[in-house]
Amino acid sequence: MAPEVAAPLKKALITGITGQDGSYLTEFLLKKGYEVHGIIRRSSNFNTQRLEHVYIDPHQSSARMKLHYGDLSDASALRKWVDSICPDEVYNLGAQSHVGVSFENPDYTGDVVGTGALRLLEAVRIHIESTGRQVKYYQAGSSEMYGATPPPQDETTVFHPRSPYAVAKVAAHFYTVNYREAYGMFACNGILFNHESPRRGENFVTRKITRAIGRIKVGLQKKLYLGNLKASRDWGFAGDYVEGMWLMLQQEKPDDYVLATEDSHTVEEFLEESFSYVGLNWRDHVEIDPRYFRPSEVDNLRGSAKKAKEMLKWEPKVQFKQLVAMMVDADLEKAKREKVLVDAGFIDSHQQP
Repeated sequence: MAPEVAAPLKKALITGITGQDGSYLTEFLLKKGYEVHGIIRRSSNFNTQRLEHVYIDPHQSSARMKLHYGDLSDASALRKWVDSICPDEVYNLGAQSHVGVSFENPDYTGDVVGTGALRLLEAVRIHIESTGRQVKYYQAGSSEMYGATPPPQDETTVFHPRSPYAVAKVAAHFYTVNYREAYGMFACNGILFNHESPRRGENFVTRKITRAIGRIKVGLQKKLYLGNLKASRDWGFAGDYVEGMWLMLQQEKPDDYVLATEDSHTVEEFLEESFSYVGLNWRDHVEIDPRYFRPSEVDNLRGSAKKAKEMLKWEPKVQFKQLVAMMVDADLEKAKREKVLVDAGFIDSHQQP
């Protein structure tokens, strides 16, 4: 009797693998038995910190995560990696994803977020056409696409983007819809409302707040400067949302889905919850800086995930208070380690994250 041949590992290709969502998705797919490939931009500074805990030297046979240099602005590199890796699933998470920065760098944001998605879709389309393989594609959408449209927002809600980032995400959304309809590609849009974690970038408001709380608590910082405290967002945990991404690509037919907690809070409410968690009053430390107001604000985002709950059987597990506690705890520990370095004279206490 011939020995059984192990089924080949499913392969996933992720752009934006070094970001918050990319790192959680990588963990999730590795646990599912995938071989994970990520496209990273060349930088003179290491930018793979979020992946260090799952990294295995590629020379070892047990390594199932591999990183490749490329960029969403480089169509030839995208085509090369899709053809050489032959992924079963492609997750386009890469972006210039900071709304405020998109007002300062609109051309770059539009190129990477909007046209970058088109380049990747075209690379996948050509690969499918030339090989006959099926490749499933996930496009990371954003609740920012709804902009000025009042909540609750779902898959049928009209988009009214209010930033260059949001406009570019709308373009990427409809490129994905077009490739699905024109070429029969298995291409899904995931319209994810705000999702946070201890791995969130430190210039995003939730992480900016929890990072400051840790530093204030240990005496490294006194003030936190913010902009619009009345903006309301539907905040969930990034680790929950990557499961939803994967579930979209496991369905019989491609479609678009909203992922949200269906509960919204203002920035001021986030401040109240997070500062009070460590016994502080946010009003003693927060000052308003006009530079953090945007040319056009988005007042209220709150999603309806009814379709995802019914079709994908997806549910967010981490609620608002748990999310805040998780982030504050992590940043308090980070600040304590930083304080040790300050006290030893290795770094300046006035250095701001």
